Amino acid sequence: MSCLATRVHRTLPVLSMLAAALVLAGCASTPAPVAQPQRPQIRPAAYPVSALVGSWGIASYREDRDRPRTETMARQHCRTPYVITPGPTDGIMMHVADDPKAYELTLKGGADGKTYLGFETPPPHAQDREILSLTENVIVMRFIAPDVHARYGTFVYVRCPGGAQAAAPRRT
Repeated sequence: MSCLATRVHRTLPVLSMLAAALVLAGCASTPAPVAQPQRPQIRPAAYPVSALVGSWGIASYREDRDRPRTETMARQHCRTPYVITPGPTDGIMMHVADDPKAYELTLKGGADGKTYLGFETPPPHAQDREILSLTENVIVMRFIAPDVHARYGTFVYVRCPGGAQAAAPRRT
């Protein structure tokens, strides 16, 4: 056997092992797929949309101790009620902060167990309101955005007797 053939014969196993090692290293260095963060899901709300439809007197407070007085003030506002009507799909028509136009808003449950009112975005969204309590005759809610909440306070909606309807929803 020639000297060249002996060298090739001896280096061939080494080259084969080197090639196999490179192939395996390439497989091992392939990055694993990165998990995409999950968007919070909109869960069913604790209340039906129909519970908000009607004529309401509205007032707001900043301190919890003022809530009883605020409910009395809201009842007085039934002379010019804020009317919440059903929306064209599954929501209700209401105003959002600082906008004279009424929009369709929906009730949605958050992963935190709270119920929110707002656009169809995962809650809690900056434009949402949190429903603090809702009974047949009283709704208490506040805006999520701290600056908006600071301007408007916590709202109390008191259902107006007799279902008096205004010509158009009053702005809140």
